Amino acid sequence: MKNILHTSNIKSLKKIYQGKVRDVYEVDHDHLLIISTDRVSVFDIILPTPIPEKGIILNNVSNFWFKKFNNIINNHLSGFDVSKLKISDEEYNEIEGRFVIAKKLKPVPIESIVRNYLIGSGYSDYITTGKICGIDLPENLKMASKLPNLIFTPSSKAALGDHDVNISFEEMREIVGDQNSSLIKEVSLKIFDEASKILESKNIILADTKFEFGTSADGELTIMDEILTSDSSRFWLSDSYEEGISPVSLDKQFIRDYVKSISWNDTMPAPELPDYIVEKTFEKYKDLNRMLTG
Repeated sequence: MKNILHTSNIKSLKKIYQGKVRDVYEVDHDHLLIISTDRVSVFDIILPTPIPEKGIILNNVSNFWFKKFNNIINNHLSGFDVSKLKISDEEYNEIEGRFVIAKKLKPVPIESIVRNYLIGSGYSDYITTGKICGIDLPENLKMASKLPNLIFTPSSKAALGDHDVNISFEEMREIVGDQNSSLIKEVSLKIFDEASKILESKNIILADTKFEFGTSADGELTIMDEILTSDSSRFWLSDSYEEGISPVSLDKQFIRDYVKSISWNDTMPAPELPDYIVEKTFEKYKDLNRMLTG
């Protein structure tokens, strides 16, 4: 039986937040224990069926990228001595491979989205307006068309259960401020560009991704949460890419396509996932992890 964790239960520490995927506990004044569970969400709604070992894979992939891009921007990994974590052996065994001890940061209330191809909500916006987040695009693009250039398209960070909303860069500046907005955009585009080159060498297309940032007590901008995982990105297999269709992916687009196929309308109750969807999704996440980290 595969390792499954839907919801953590660390009684030794105070749980301060439970998100769509991650459970967060307070370690001390400066540190958080962040656990990646096997919960999965689509269209900002948590589904009742977990994907086995998904949290372990997300944690491993994120840590791979955080270390890869530490020369561009500091990340939330703290270097806290795990042996000093005051939890029981049973609790440690429950979360082993799934957690990081992170610096306590103030989250920036924006999701930083970079797009290289026309897909998802960006494609929906384009069909309606010919633009994404106010950015003009050429006419007659198709689903999965490559964009002329990378574009930065932030979204509002919705409360749990609500939907994020695409916003313009000017709206982002009003929320976040000029300096951090410019830095977030610059860092996001740079990481995306470098990651794309790494992935191309493995015959993977990085179609789009989202980053999340926070600020330290002294105001330093820091990348946090997760980075370039199958939850936060669209990864397509280069060999099967075709313009005009939703390409074969190594991410949760497979689940999005399934829930659309059963005419779910993005409201509660969310549907259970059948075993074959769970197993296929697990294989996609596992394949990306293997191709990246060996």
